[in-house]
Amino acid sequence: MSGNARSRLLAELSGVSRRYMASYALFNQALADHLGLHPTDLQCLNLLTLEGAPVTTGRVAELTGLTTGSATRLVDRLERAGYVVRERDAADRRKVLVTTVPEKVAEFGAVWDRLGGGWVALFDDLDDSQLAVIIEHMRRTTEFSGTQVARLRGGEV
Repeated sequence: MSGNARSRLLAELSGVSRRYMASYALFNQALADHLGLHPTDLQCLNLLTLEGAPVTTGRVAELTGLTTGSATRLVDRLERAGYVVRERDAADRRKVLVTTVPEKVAEFGAVWDRLGGGWVALFDDLDDSQLAVIIEHMRRTTEFSGTQVARLRGGEV
């Protein structure tokens, strides 16, 4: 592939990526509005369900990139909305763990399933190697985004 063709493809990738991110941000906002949550709170809930176990508020801060004070306020909002509860750690009573409420997470999951039901169908015509490329792209993008978030929060830009 010529350098010119690659440059055009990279420019197209940049534009498509920006549209993809914008569409996801707008979707996230609409879903958060529907659930009565702040978009950051919605993504925190998403991350908490992926963690698979109760976490400390400090871990919430790590997951979201927020300060511990902001993470505490975020957990307060999720608790008021009924999505999480705080419980003492049985192994270390000094620790307080944030635990998702199964019934509320199931409601969240049901809305997600209704909205994203056709998502898997987007990949029906792809073979395993194509899916692997998409998965690797998403992993690399997630890692890159995390690095950029850290740079932005650290004032490096």
